[in-house]
Amino acid sequence: MKHKCIIVDDEPLARELIASHLANFENFELIDSFENALKAYTFLENNAVDLIFLDIEMPLLKGNDFLKKLKNPPKVIFTTAYREYALEGYELNVIDYLLKPITFDRFFVSIEKFRQLQTPKKENNSTNENYIFVTSGNKNIKIILDEILFIESLKDYITIHLENEKSYHIKQNISVFEKLLNSNFVRVHRSYIIQAKKLTSYSKNEIEINSVEIPIGNSYKENWLNHLDTIIEK
Repeated sequence: MKHKCIIVDDEPLARELIASHLANFENFELIDSFENALKAYTFLENNAVDLIFLDIEMPLLKGNDFLKKLKNPPKVIFTTAYREYALEGYELNVIDYLLKPITFDRFFVSIEKFRQLQTPKKENNSTNENYIFVTSGNKNIKIILDEILFIESLKDYITIHLENEKSYHIKQNISVFEKLLNSNFVRVHRSYIIQAKKLTSYSKNEIEINSVEIPIGNSYKENWLNHLDTIIEK
């Protein structure tokens, strides 16, 4: 089943960019776009949608005021050039807050947040069905979370190290990618996230996974110790 989406933005180029990003996802259908919130309001009176990409600073009616007027609003992702609306966005329970110009990798994170809200949480015995998609070149690649050993960062790129010596090198910020992971994963260094149950051994200053030594950053030691007892299978 496809998720029905609309775009509400007074900037034609912004509407085109969001539509272009959205076209990469097969399960999402853009059913209409609007240059102002009043037209979108009329449309929603007779049509159901699953997701709105909503600008804030628009003529006639601002996006945040429009959202407050909807009795049963669908899921919303704010798209704006203004940081100062971030707090209000979260108070309105929007899924995400995208700052223009919107890059595809950041757009991808928003789509994943929406997907996670649509997917029922799985029991521990179903972790083999828990997955995400990552973009490598022109492909969206399915990654089974339980197969990830650790994630390594280098500037704006990360390498996802999997079991069986597989790995994927993608353009992504590690802090953004961290938000896609479940509670089995722990940030242990500014450049490393590990899946704790995959570790071979650990000491005060480092962790070993499949003979790879991973340092524990000083500012992450407390976080690591707090998670150690609850994440590692006993």
